[in-house]
Amino acid sequence: MADYSSPLVAGPGGVMTDEVGVVTGDLELRTSLVGGVLRAKVRYEGAEEWYAVTGAACRVADPRDHAAVHQVLHGVLHRPLG
Repeated sequence: MADYSSPLVAGPGGVMTDEVGVVTGDLELRTSLVGGVLRAKVRYEGAEEWYAVTGAACRVADPRDHAAVHQVLHGVLHRPLG
């Protein structure tokens, strides 16, 4: 399965992660689908370390839904000021 990746700017309050708490600023969202479970991670733009987005793992009924779920997550998390 393909991973999806999109740049984003975290909105006010940032993005909560399991490993380090809230991250803010210019980030990258990556979703992957393995065994029917979609997982979302973020990293600071250009960094190597990925962090699991808290509460963003879910089972999808159809692998074709991966792209749509990625777009929804991106829409929720991408909140640039202005």
